[in-house]
Amino acid sequence: MATKKAAQKSAKKAQGGTKAQAGKKGASKPAGNKASQKKTRSKAATQSQQQEPMPPFPAQHQEKPGIESKLRPRPEYQAPLYRGAGKLQDKVALITGGDSGIGRAVAVLYAREGADVAIIYLPQEQSDAEETERAVETEGRRALLIAGDVTDAQFCRDAVKQTVKEFGQLDVLVNNAAFQQHQQSLEEVTEEQWDQTFKTNIYGYFYMAQAALPHLKRGSSIVNTGSITGLEGSKGLLDYSSTKGAIHAFTKSLAQNLVGRGIRVNCVAPGPVWTPLNPSDQPAEKVAEFGSEQPMKRPAQPEEIAPAFVFFASEADSSYITGEVLTLLGGETTAG
Repeated sequence: MATKKAAQKSAKKAQGGTKAQAGKKGASKPAGNKASQKKTRSKAATQSQQQEPMPPFPAQHQEKPGIESKLRPRPEYQAPLYRGAGKLQDKVALITGGDSGIGRAVAVLYAREGADVAIIYLPQEQSDAEETERAVETEGRRALLIAGDVTDAQFCRDAVKQTVKEFGQLDVLVNNAAFQQHQQSLEEVTEEQWDQTFKTNIYGYFYMAQAALPHLKRGSSIVNTGSITGLEGSKGLLDYSSTKGAIHAFTKSLAQNLVGRGIRVNCVAPGPVWTPLNPSDQPAEKVAEFGSEQPMKRPAQPEEIAPAFVFFASEADSSYITGEVLTLLGGETTAG
């Protein structure tokens, strides 16, 4: 009997030792996993670094308004590092100048966040607009193409009506369409150019905001595209920088006017961005070095600017923010 109990006791002890050893072996696995995870995270971090084109670019010039598909290198708008989170789920956005550049990148990220998107563009930009349409649909949302000119107040009203008719609502207005033409002296700026710049860049914003307002509800937002030139001026862009300064003031004033109605108004004011706007404005040799004077030694890509537009459109991100002008300058810190 005693011998049997001793044998059982000895067996239990041996079993316990085996379990302890198994536990120790098991404990060594997480250490190996952590090392593996650290290696994986390090690899992922390397892969997640934004790699954007650096000047010099190919010397190139286009006739206005400029076509994005002809630019080399092509502007980056797909934002592969950006993950949607449903911030604009089932919202409807209307974007002027949405066929290319910043407007296209904003359309893609709005769609990725769950919004249907209407874009306004000039008829000459049809091929670019269709590429944006495909990009929005690839994100699983609907796109509406509206060709026309925002200098025409009646067109702006019709565009808003068409958007609401198609989608049943309007939640976000992005004023982004722009006209730009460098001139070296005030004498070279014609009255026609002055009118074209102001009618596109500030009249168009006013027309669109006025047309959209009856359809915007509490929680809706207006996001305007400003510029560093509107804060610091630009000797070669007398008319353009003046309109951008007006856009900043318009943003702040309209924000004050609409805050009681729960509609937020903000502005994104970038530095140089690689879009068709500049190659259709400057000589080829200057385009080749575009953005090289920034601290980051390059212009922004549209995909780097678009998240700011998501931020201002999203109640989850900016419900307490209105009347702000956000600068995105590639390392410059002296704006304003």
